[in-house]
Amino acid sequence: MSASATPEPAAAAGAAEALAAALGAAQAPPADAPAPAAERLLVAGVGNVLRGDDGFGPAVAGLLMGHLPAGVDVIETGIGGIALLQELMAGCAGLILIDAVDRGAAPGTVFLLEPDVPEGEHVPDVHLANPDRVLTMAKTMGVLPERVRIVGCQPAEVDELVESLSPAVQAALATAITRVEETVNAWL
Repeated sequence: MSASATPEPAAAAGAAEALAAALGAAQAPPADAPAPAAERLLVAGVGNVLRGDDGFGPAVAGLLMGHLPAGVDVIETGIGGIALLQELMAGCAGLILIDAVDRGAAPGTVFLLEPDVPEGEHVPDVHLANPDRVLTMAKTMGVLPERVRIVGCQPAEVDELVESLSPAVQAALATAITRVEETVNAWL
């Protein structure tokens, strides 16, 4: 009895499907590859680490780096708004901004805010652009994602030249991290 050199139609179809699956897998990006800009989520800590509680955003960003899922980029932009604007120009599907926010509450109170970003305003020196102005510029330029949240914390002290957070704001770091993680998980 001799074996047929021509595969049966069902076997040929199975081989074609296996080849297509192998080719598709070869073309798929690795699991740890950066997410395309349109799918990327951006978490940005802003603030001045030399002004006490104004360093809240950088403190939270520092704790989050390397601890969020793939496709979520965590950056710390300091007080220079241009760095945040450049990140938004690179593209993202959502932005979570972390900052000290004065809302007249008790120091250490954490807020999850959905900002109402107005249309453009002229900023003569973009190096001094605060987060509100950066969001406005990004909206005017068409690079602000539809999903934007602010995880803010009521500061106790932002006027003294000091490199540490007040006890109330230090205690709020864990709550802020939880708010960022909840928002990221809701968006993924």
